[in-house]
Amino acid sequence: MPQFETTRRVKHSAENMFDLVADVNSYPGFVPLCRSLTVRRRDTLPDGREVLVAEMTVAYKLIRESFTSRVVLDKANNVIDVSYLDGPFKEMHNRWSFKPVSESETDVHFAIRYEFKNRMLATMMGSIFDHAFRRFATAFEARADEVYGYA
Repeated sequence: MPQFETTRRVKHSAENMFDLVADVNSYPGFVPLCRSLTVRRRDTLPDGREVLVAEMTVAYKLIRESFTSRVVLDKANNVIDVSYLDGPFKEMHNRWSFKPVSESETDVHFAIRYEFKNRMLATMMGSIFDHAFRRFATAFEARADEVYGYA
C-alpha cells in the first residue's frame, strides 16, 4: 500500500499551523491536485473535538475524482485525523500532528497511506499522487508564510 510520511520544522506556531491545515475550505487555492472542497457536515463532539465530513475533488489533466472523508480536528492535542468514507479508494488515512518547538517554531508531521480500488486508476494516478503528497508539506509551509508572514 502506498504511503508517505514527512516531518518539517516551520517558523510558525503550532496553533497557527493547526488552524491553517484545519481551514479545509481554502485548500483549492493552494493544495496540489485539489480542485474543489465542500464541507458537507460539521459537528462538535462532547470532548470538544470538531468533526467535518468533506468532499474533495482532485484532478490532473483529464482525470477527475471525488472522495469523501471524515476529518477530526483535535485542537487540544494538536492532531488532525482524516479517514476515508467514500470514493475511488479502497483505503485512505492521513494524519497531521503539530509539535511546538518554541513559540514561533513547530515540527509538522504529515503521514498518509492509501490504496485505490481500481488497478487502472492506481496505475494512472499512483505516481501523480505520490508526487503531490511530497509537495504537500512545501505547499502548506508556503501558505503559512503567505497567511502569517515569513518569520
